[in-house]
Amino acid sequence: MNNEAYLSIGSNLGDRLGFLALAVSKLKYDGLKIEKCSSVYETEPQILANQPNFLNCVLFVKTRFNALQLFKFCQAIECSIGRNKIIEFGPRNIDIDLLTFNFEQISTPDLIVPHPRMFDRNFVLTPLKEMVSNLVIENRHIDQLITKCADQKVKLFADEDVFDI
Repeated sequence: MNNEAYLSIGSNLGDRLGFLALAVSKLKYDGLKIEKCSSVYETEPQILANQPNFLNCVLFVKTRFNALQLFKFCQAIECSIGRNKIIEFGPRNIDIDLLTFNFEQISTPDLIVPHPRMFDRNFVLTPLKEMVSNLVIENRHIDQLITKCADQKVKLFADEDVFDI
């Protein structure tokens, strides 16, 4: 498995931690290996405030998939869990975002990597920093990125060994 990626998973409906665990278990596939999982963080919704708080974490994976295959695999898992994204930025059982892929820049009609909104989301950056404290992405250190969105409160919910990876 020669490709490396970071994925963000989140849930704010029903058994939030259960949905994250289900997504983690479904990501365990012949063509993908979860190498590391961050702690789970609880965050308030950022854009549409009138919804439940989210649980979020970041996974580091190695895979044989190319970027588009990995993206579609994640979408299929969302569908199998019953992703109910009716309103953009609204509540959902599960959300899986492809954050980075070999730290390449990819821009196609179907996929943009790095994820275009990851740099403004403390619920992505904080768990990512936990995993790679000296990360520099697109010439920006992760501490600089976190400072820009420090007003977005992120609270530790469960430590990194909550899922069996």
